[in-house]
Amino acid sequence: MIILITAVFAAILALVLGLALGVFQEIFKVPEDPLTGQLREALPGANCGGCGFPGCDGYAAAVAAGGEVNKCTVGGNAVAEKLAELMGVGASALVPMVPVCCCLGGADIAVKRGLYTGLKTCRGAKLAGGTKLCAWGCIGFGDCAAVCKFGALSMGKDGLPVVNWSKCTGCKACVTECPQAILRLIPKDRETTLALCSNRSPVRAAIRKTCRAGCIKCGICVKNCPEQCIVIDNGIPVVDYGKCTACGTCEQKCPTRVMRVL
Repeated sequence: MIILITAVFAAILALVLGLALGVFQEIFKVPEDPLTGQLREALPGANCGGCGFPGCDGYAAAVAAGGEVNKCTVGGNAVAEKLAELMGVGASALVPMVPVCCCLGGADIAVKRGLYTGLKTCRGAKLAGGTKLCAWGCIGFGDCAAVCKFGALSMGKDGLPVVNWSKCTGCKACVTECPQAILRLIPKDRETTLALCSNRSPVRAAIRKTCRAGCIKCGICVKNCPEQCIVIDNGIPVVDYGKCTACGTCEQKCPTRVMRVL
């Protein structure tokens, strides 16, 4: 009998508290700006964070407050135009960007440090010194693929990430997640020259001992570029895309095939 009375009392109490919370919510509810709601409806609802805001609600509020309308990488220019129309402003073109793995040190190319038995995540392995002798290379546990909401990333047989550009929205989640910073965004709709290596060591001999595909800092790409648009910056060839014509000379001359036209 006591159990039954307790259960009935608890049910009544829960009902009263629920009704009270509902009343308080209505009393203290902050009315939503109709414009914010319209902007939110125009967004794709992916909540990927590629715009730099915490989900589509956050971005809609930012746009309503005067923020840029071309930050939604999932919706692209079509969504930017809708947002611009609602805001009564112009929309500059959104350049589609996709990630590229700047590491060629796959399982058979880069030398392993030894048998790794720790946490099977890139961030966990990095804390333990990584899985390869190259301190800059891809660790290979697929943290980037795990955070991709669009199924655009998978891990290849060589232990390196493979990007499906047709599915990629350029949300940058994988770029942010990678503890090695080897995923870099490039324009999707035009040819781009990129160094597919992130090893910044100045010691050539050490590079060749740790990875057969590493950039050896020979400077041949810099010397042979007809547009003189390549410089070695902190150990990595960097291309000035304002001058680069993607002629492929650097790719042809590179002794380790690090330079690629994509």
